[in-house]
Amino acid sequence: MKKEPLVLNGIKETTYICKCGKSKNMPYCDGSHKTLSGNITPFVLEPTSETVYICQCGKSKNFPYCDGSHKNL
Repeated sequence: MKKEPLVLNGIKETTYICKCGKSKNMPYCDGSHKTLSGNITPFVLEPTSETVYICQCGKSKNFPYCDGSHKNL
């Protein structure tokens, strides 16, 4: 895990963020959750012109969005 957020300056198309932790393309979903038991699905980010900060430390209480928790690591 990285200690800073991924900064997306706008999202042009629907984007899928991994919630299972198994993606080989973190933080993006690569479908790895399909091999796991349970009902795990990716977090869906819809297109926006706004800047979005994506948590990469795994500690955000507002996942997938960064809440600054990485500053305490």
